Amino acid sequence: MTVGIKDVARVAGVSPATVSRVLGNGVVSDALRQQVEAAVRETGYRPNLSARRLRSQHSQTIGLIVADIRNPFFTAVSRAVEDAAYQAGLRVILCNTDEDPEKEAMYLRLMEEERVTGVIFAPTRQTVEHMAETPRNFPTVLIDRACQRSREDTVVLDNAAAAGVLVEHLYDQGYRRIVGLFGNASTTGVERHSGYMVAMSRLRLTPDAVFIPPSAEAAEAEIRRRMVDGGAVSSRPEAVVASNGLLLMGVVRAAGEAGLAIPGDLAVAGFDNERWTELVGPGITVIEQPVETIGRTAMTMLLERLDAPEAPIRKVVLSGRCIVRGSTARKG
Repeated sequence: MTVGIKDVARVAGVSPATVSRVLGNGVVSDALRQQVEAAVRETGYRPNLSARRLRSQHSQTIGLIVADIRNPFFTAVSRAVEDAAYQAGLRVILCNTDEDPEKEAMYLRLMEEERVTGVIFAPTRQTVEHMAETPRNFPTVLIDRACQRSREDTVVLDNAAAAGVLVEHLYDQGYRRIVGLFGNASTTGVERHSGYMVAMSRLRLTPDAVFIPPSAEAAEAEIRRRMVDGGAVSSRPEAVVASNGLLLMGVVRAAGEAGLAIPGDLAVAGFDNERWTELVGPGITVIEQPVETIGRTAMTMLLERLDAPEAPIRKVVLSGRCIVRGSTARKG
């Protein structure tokens, strides 16, 4: 049986990232180094020479390419990746694509030029569709967005299930006209739309979903159109599900500007448990994503891929947690 970094980490009682840092001569305490080295001897671990050679030829730097650093989700994930990379003795180049495939392509070329050790990447829908056709000289771990024909390890949320949970919660609270706002630039929006549609069908509700740019401004415009300029009050939505933190922010902002009460005039639910969602109005019901776990898992998978380049591709699917607050209080 092949012994890997995870086996050494288990025996040493440390993380795989710490083992990698010790083996790569990163900065650790003498006691911790001795602890890991003892586990290496006990398990008989032999570093993958091709992976070690790959690291020595590269810059001890990883690329982190995110879709929109203004999105609180990516801010939090970036912090988790950076923390894990530092523990492994690696530096991070952070790139922001603004959901633009051309910027993605430019940054991927930059990663090649910089001879990075690997890349953690949240791609746009357009890039995801062609990833299987594009060879790269470094291992890549996808976060937040999945590729059906992917050759890359992936860490994602169970997006469809999470969106379904929000729809079912709103239904249980007495809401029936539930609008869904979904970002149009990523597979995340598509998956959450799918979960919304399945839940609406199961509950025998009429779906009302729209794909819009994943920005607060786009969500504001959509809510104004439906709640202020949309005609009779009886035709307005009773509730809205926003598929990311920026869309959710736009919904709340539009409601405030229009003088709409939450949840009296419009119940609101969405994704990402940021501090403001707890403080605004009655508090906003959200799906909390395990952002730190996503970032650290992606970093660990990248290190393990370097250690075992031919290992089977893995996809880790994590669950979100629904935090219920006053924005979805029972309909009066």
